[in-house]
Amino acid sequence: MWMNATDDIDRRRLIGTAAASIAAVGCGLLFSAPASAAPFSSNRMTVEVRGQGTDVILIHGLGGSRNVWTGTVAAVPGHRYHLVQINGFGGTAPGANAEGPVAGPVAAEIARYIQVQRLVRPAVIGHSMGGVIAMMLATRVPAAVGRVMVVDILPAPATGYGFAGGGGSTDLFDRLREQFTSTPGGRQMFGQLMNRFGMGATNSDVTANALHELATTDLGPQLSRLRSPLTVVYAAPPRDEADPRGLGRTYAAAYARAPDKRLVPIEGAGHMVMLDRPQPFAAAVRAFLA
Repeated sequence: MWMNATDDIDRRRLIGTAAASIAAVGCGLLFSAPASAAPFSSNRMTVEVRGQGTDVILIHGLGGSRNVWTGTVAAVPGHRYHLVQINGFGGTAPGANAEGPVAGPVAAEIARYIQVQRLVRPAVIGHSMGGVIAMMLATRVPAAVGRVMVVDILPAPATGYGFAGGGGSTDLFDRLREQFTSTPGGRQMFGQLMNRFGMGATNSDVTANALHELATTDLGPQLSRLRSPLTVVYAAPPRDEADPRGLGRTYAAAYARAPDKRLVPIEGAGHMVMLDRPQPFAAAVRAFLA
């Protein structure tokens, strides 16, 4: 078919425009940003995200809530914090945590959260039982975690209260759990005990199950599996009241198998280090995340 010069130029422009459009689409397919992360749902925990920056997962302790980290998040900005709330604590429904172990299954759920949300080796900070969960996560799924901080917890938690860890007192803790959860009177006694320690907004079954699990856990032999730097923050008495070096030796021996560790005592703090000494604790977190 005969075309004049103007028609040929228009045809060339049309073909060129189409080719450019196809190329642009192709480049978009090759270099477009990955799809947004899928929604995460769990019957053991929820997660609230605050801030922007590098990813940091925060795990509260036994009977606590994610709000224990509010001051720390405000004091150490520049990070995207993922605040875990464990079901059965902080006034939440127990969900699947009402039966059986709590820490181990929650650690598995956090590993799944990291995968679903496409987090790349986030930092993990855990207080007390949350520290045990952080160590479980880091020793069982080493590739998922960038660095770990545990706060005022030993790898065998029962040893901090004068018991043999890792199953040495299993029968005793079995009997205590049965007493506290099997009868109305036992539940009432357990609830009163939790209230005395400021843990009133907790589910008694979840708390008893978690206590039993912690009492019979010893992660010491597994610390050699860590591939992440480990920072251990612990409450130390003031120098004029006691010898903090003795406590330091206890922590050093407990974490001896961790290949890359740093011990950070915070003097004058109680177990709730982040609340008792917020400024030194924030400084420790800042150094840990630097």
